[in-house]
Amino acid sequence: MSLRPITEQRSIDRDRLRHLAQIDVAEVYRELGSAPGGLTSDQVTASRAAHGANSVTHAKRDPAIKRLVLSFVDPFTGILVVLAFVSLMTDVVLVAPADRNPSTTIIILTMVALSGILRFVQESKSGDAAAALASMISNTCDCERAGGDRKEIPLDQLVVGDVVHLSAGDMVPADLRLVAAKDLFVAQSSLTGESAPQERGSHLTADARTAAITDLDDLVFMGCTVVSGGAAGVVVSCGSGTLFGEMTNMLTTRPQKTAFDAGIASVSRLLIRFMLVMAPIVFVINGVTKGSWLDALLFALSVAVGLTPEMLPMLVTSCLAKGAVDLSHDKVIVKKLDAIQNLGSIDVLCTDKTGTLTEDRVVLERHLDVAGHDDPRVLRYAFLNSFFETGLRNLIDSAIITRACEEGTRDGDAPTADDLSATYYRIDELPFDFDRRRVSVVVGDRDGHTRMITKGAVEEVLAVCSTVEYEGKVRPLTKDMVDIVMRHASSLADEGMRVLGVARKDEPAGAGTLTNDDERDMCLIGYLAFLDPPKASAADAIAALSAHGVATKVLTGDSARVACHVCRAIGIPADDVLQGTDVDALTDEQLAQRVREVTVFAKLSPDQKARVVHALRGLGHSVGYMGDGVNDAAAMRESDCGISVDSAVDVAKETADIILLEKDLMVLERGIVEGRRTYANMIKYIKMTASSNFGNIFSVLVASAFLPFLPMAAVHLLLLNLIYDVSCSAIPWDNVDAEYLARPRAWDVGSIGSFMRWIGPTSSVFDIMTYLVLFFVVCPAVCGGSWAQVAGDPSLSLLFVGTFQAGWFVESMCTQTLVVHMIRTPKVPFVESRASAPLTLLGLVGIVVATVIPYTPVGTSLGFCPLPASYYGWLVLIVCCYMVLVTVVKRLYVRHFGELL
Repeated sequence: MSLRPITEQRSIDRDRLRHLAQIDVAEVYRELGSAPGGLTSDQVTASRAAHGANSVTHAKRDPAIKRLVLSFVDPFTGILVVLAFVSLMTDVVLVAPADRNPSTTIIILTMVALSGILRFVQESKSGDAAAALASMISNTCDCERAGGDRKEIPLDQLVVGDVVHLSAGDMVPADLRLVAAKDLFVAQSSLTGESAPQERGSHLTADARTAAITDLDDLVFMGCTVVSGGAAGVVVSCGSGTLFGEMTNMLTTRPQKTAFDAGIASVSRLLIRFMLVMAPIVFVINGVTKGSWLDALLFALSVAVGLTPEMLPMLVTSCLAKGAVDLSHDKVIVKKLDAIQNLGSIDVLCTDKTGTLTEDRVVLERHLDVAGHDDPRVLRYAFLNSFFETGLRNLIDSAIITRACEEGTRDGDAPTADDLSATYYRIDELPFDFDRRRVSVVVGDRDGHTRMITKGAVEEVLAVCSTVEYEGKVRPLTKDMVDIVMRHASSLADEGMRVLGVARKDEPAGAGTLTNDDERDMCLIGYLAFLDPPKASAADAIAALSAHGVATKVLTGDSARVACHVCRAIGIPADDVLQGTDVDALTDEQLAQRVREVTVFAKLSPDQKARVVHALRGLGHSVGYMGDGVNDAAAMRESDCGISVDSAVDVAKETADIILLEKDLMVLERGIVEGRRTYANMIKYIKMTASSNFGNIFSVLVASAFLPFLPMAAVHLLLLNLIYDVSCSAIPWDNVDAEYLARPRAWDVGSIGSFMRWIGPTSSVFDIMTYLVLFFVVCPAVCGGSWAQVAGDPSLSLLFVGTFQAGWFVESMCTQTLVVHMIRTPKVPFVESRASAPLTLLGLVGIVVATVIPYTPVGTSLGFCPLPASYYGWLVLIVCCYMVLVTVVKRLYVRHFGELL
């Protein structure tokens, strides 16, 4: 397979973005033809003509009429429609008007209609539910235009060169070059997978030529969210030219064929091959031996229909619909019914990290002194800094305050957070900026003492320190001490934490008139370590997935350090990590080798995620991908089953096949089990019906060669299949052995063929036994003579044939129904494994109906004759022997092939 359809999508102009990130604001305005006051109306029109509208094409739901037509596009449905057409044409062209019987055509088309309508109704309901979950991007933004005040305008009216103002809670409406910013933090996990909010400012990016586009400090991107602070920016790209738009363009390609699509296609090809072989043989043998080529053609046509499980489209849809209903009870919405089986078949789950394995929030995990010991003083100082800092609080400040309020202090004699906020008051501050990467606050107490507290990046805090509190003493900040500090900080970073330093200074000079020069000669007192904590259920879910044969691989845009720490905490091996740059350096063949063993992939771009999924599928794995961001959509499309959540961005939800109402892998594990149950019942019906029908046709070939009449008329064969299929309509509700659900199940068309060849002829043994009993014992007793004696008497010959055909009709129904229970499980039926009550009840009803028909006017019209009581003694003996032989063959089959279904 090739990723060409993904990688050849339109790309944004990254060189242009890097250039705009390196020039000053005045030059940006000049190159974009804009100004600090915004664009004029004429400039807006010209920009829209040059760069396009600010709209991204989202997937649209097909109209109802198209969805109705597609509900009938199915390999099995196509087979049945062709056979119905041939039957109709044969009836019209070759049969006299008085003798025409359209029952075959009517039965087949009824099955097709019911199957398609049921599928349409269920998929429409699922689609409606999924559509109701969609939460679209905010549709207005705060824009400044020349000659007017700032106002809210629809997103699609925004153009390149517009000046946009952002505040906390806003969704970034386009790709912007920042021209002013204050305490700006943006969450871009939906684009990159990074869990922590990123600081952004209007200063120039020094390493713009080598940094990733999403790491450029003075650029923010469409679809990201402003967590705190405010900013103004000029639009540099809009609509499909944005990074967001580039990712959605990846989804315009036709989806890959899934495991379900390939499985259904394989089964249909197998059945077609059997039909192409068996039907002509039956036609020739019957034409030669019976002399009526028209009857032989009609019977051969019935054989072709018999080899096709007429109810399969309906049974498959019913199984999938039942699975969708059951999954809805587990808070899982199924957008596409086929996805249920794909969900059950996955043996590799690829998932993003943020929000799926983690809580997607910032938590102050540890507050440590310089030696690495828990220290409540560090938390108290950090609390004062964050509590008295002015402006919009970011997530870091909120995490500090929350932890201080929850924990108070470990020293019962020390002041609590409430005490601190009541005791101290703010005097002055030096707010955060991107050059200093720290914030300093001066507080005073009731005794008139002042204290400056600084927190920020460890390197930047160290830069203003001259001393350090270490092991209870204030020591000079020597090179050795700096090494100790950085070693502790690196150790925390290796655990996936974001580390800040905290420093203090008593009685700072300049308090009240604070300047940057006052940030000096401070004393480092400790560290703050923040983490996006793993979900409480993640470890159990990973273990449950592993127990069910599903390997979990993490594909994230976050750093390798953070990803590895989270993975180790929840039981995912993280000894070997592959990063995005490594993926780009590997050929497809090399990547295929690496993805076998690597479980953690970090710093991946959207197309790199899709490439990893593609490589896994190329190795024969059935791959599910779970994500909620724009950066996950391409990988979801490339997978066998795309999984998202109701809180995901709209593009991810549009791409997904399955939507979880809880962002919890444990919910997904239950969905996988339900998908396997659905597949088990589908393959159960296919194997049982195909083998049973094959056995009947094999029996027909034997009878056609040696009997002087047809063992069953064409309409009898269709009626038998109809009763049997109706009795099987409860299969979606059948029980499935727990052992079968323990590992992934993929379509194996070879096993269907071998099952037909082993089990089908087993039933033929007893069909032939039934022939012998009917031909030489039962029918002569009813007619008063052998076939040779009654063949010349029209009434007696009709009685002989009618009794024979009724006897085989009843026997076939009994053996077909009982074989459902015999081969639905490798265990002892009725004892170690029981079928569901609905399936058992419908099977009994089917046997009763088939047994009663020969005694009714319906049976008489079909040419059946009532069976004598003596026949049922023989029937019980034949059926018992049949069950014994099937049990023996079943065990031999399991011993040879390893499993039954």
